Amino acid sequence: MAEQLKTSNSTTLSDFIWKNAEDLWGDFRHTEFARIMLPLLLLRRLECVLEPTQQAVIAKYQQEKDSGMDLGLILPHISGYSFYNTSSYSLATLGATDTRANLEDYIRQFSPNVRVIFDEFGFANTLVKLDKAKLLYRIVKNFAEMDLHPDVVSERVMSNVYEHLIRKFGASVNEKAGEFMTPSDVVRFVTKLVLHTDEDIFTKKGVIRTIYDSACGIGGFLSDAIKQIKEFNPQAKIVPFGQELDPETHAMAMISMLIQGFETDNIKQGSTLSNDQLPGKRFHYGLANPPFGFKWEKDQTAVLKERQELGFAGRFGAGLPRISDGSMLFLQTLVSKMEAPEHGGGRVGIVLSGSPLFNGGAGSGESEIRRWLLEQDFVEAIFSLPNDMFFNTGIGTYVWLLSNKKAPERKGKVQLLNLSNTWTAMRKSEGSKRRYLSDEQIDDSLREYDAFSESSISKIFDSTAFGYRRITVERPYRFMFDGDEQLIDQLREDKGFKRWEEDLRRAVVKVLLGMAEFQNRGEFRKALLDGCAKSVDVNKIKAQQLKLIEKYVRKPSEDADICYDKQGRPEADTDLRDYENVPLSENINDYFQREVLPHVPDAWIDETKCDDKDGKVGIVGYEINFNRYFYQYTPPRALHDIDADLKASEARIAAMLAEVAE
Repeated sequence: MAEQLKTSNSTTLSDFIWKNAEDLWGDFRHTEFARIMLPLLLLRRLECVLEPTQQAVIAKYQQEKDSGMDLGLILPHISGYSFYNTSSYSLATLGATDTRANLEDYIRQFSPNVRVIFDEFGFANTLVKLDKAKLLYRIVKNFAEMDLHPDVVSERVMSNVYEHLIRKFGASVNEKAGEFMTPSDVVRFVTKLVLHTDEDIFTKKGVIRTIYDSACGIGGFLSDAIKQIKEFNPQAKIVPFGQELDPETHAMAMISMLIQGFETDNIKQGSTLSNDQLPGKRFHYGLANPPFGFKWEKDQTAVLKERQELGFAGRFGAGLPRISDGSMLFLQTLVSKMEAPEHGGGRVGIVLSGSPLFNGGAGSGESEIRRWLLEQDFVEAIFSLPNDMFFNTGIGTYVWLLSNKKAPERKGKVQLLNLSNTWTAMRKSEGSKRRYLSDEQIDDSLREYDAFSESSISKIFDSTAFGYRRITVERPYRFMFDGDEQLIDQLREDKGFKRWEEDLRRAVVKVLLGMAEFQNRGEFRKALLDGCAKSVDVNKIKAQQLKLIEKYVRKPSEDADICYDKQGRPEADTDLRDYENVPLSENINDYFQREVLPHVPDAWIDETKCDDKDGKVGIVGYEINFNRYFYQYTPPRALHDIDADLKASEARIAAMLAEVAE
């Protein structure tokens, strides 16, 4: 069996591990399978990595363990990694009688940076349960037969195995599996997109580059970026950073970094939004796929505090999105952590759903965030991806590319690229994922981006082309009363009206029912008050009570008289209030004269509604209506073709009915 498992094929490994999980049926719930299988997989991976130097590490440990020397500084040099193990055990030699005790001792002999990973999995409790179920030795023995040395199984394949298992374990209990995983083809595309323009930089001697993922999951983005940079220059120094909320996922990311020779101290665990554990840090590259539709109410208090106390000195100065989707908070986090231009600048690639493009009207948190990003000229390009690209959702997704070191020709510009029809069908779907980007399609898309020219899938705009001013269009309040009894009955049922004194209510209703038609509010009020004065003290009728009456009994009419305020200005009818979005490139008065007045000549712009930032009339908003720019009109079919199809369908139905009748 060991020889059979010496493969770099992730499917074979995943199937083998899943087969092991079948032994757990009956003794464990499906929800516990991942908690058992994944730590054992990671343990065997570490064992295979350390195997070539294990005996040398043990020998040095035995020689120096009583010397008082800090072996935590010495043994990593011998193991060849930033971690080590001083136990003489391996998974294959734990024995069948004291398996749990020996395995616990084996794990204790790892360096502290590995032990903490198994603590995050709560692995000690798992071992107790496995031992009690008399399954521990059998499962450990099976894992011992797997060859997971990096020369045999690459880090990318291991990442694929993690992804496959998590999806499969989750799917078995109908959970949202895959919510913290990005498909490898999307990872490859986004990483190439962010890195490829710096290829020349990587060829220089002594280059150091930092990479950051604000929602790092199992570390897929970080591992792919490291791999690509190493392909450019094997001598390049790379320093990866990341933060992940889920402890077990974080543990897998730490293992990945350990095996690749990086410090795990840079991979933080906790909520990026409410507990940023890399404050003030800046990075050359940012990569992320934050969870779609992430509700951030648990982070709300800390996020609000950071915004109020730090403003733009913190991460959320531009604005806050609605509580139901925190993806734009992750976007702002990445932008705030871009390396300063004088130190090489930063580039960011982030995968988002469609909502950050257009959610929220002028003045909303989402619009203000878009406004800041575009007016600061951070947005370099946005790519639409095909549907059905992700494991747990089939919705359309977008890749935002942002930078504070744009090429001269890209300054003040945004490139939109439509890849919605660029995909390859998968032979077998994985959850909701039915399509993928092939290597050739990824390279073709990058060439389209590099060309920076207009085409059927590429459009180029000024950064401010997505901005508009929302002006408030008012129309005059006209009053018309014709004694409609249904409207008077609606007034009777109003909760506020019912709280009036009974005598006043009766008087008002009686007068209204007996009143003639009025086209002037002043005349209506006078008649109403004169009529009520016969039975109640009308001096006690307040202006708000008159407005409530008018709210119910008034009818809209273009023939009625306009109502004016005390300053002689026309009053605005809130029922007729409307809004117009005027492109920033246009003068609002020119637009109003051309687009509004020909249809409603009595309208005017409310000039008291001004933007908070520039003080001009109209609230500034930004939205990127991606589909509008790539819409292709498809003319309807000719009527005679449709008619022919209908007649053919009728003939088929008639023939079928004739057969039934026979």
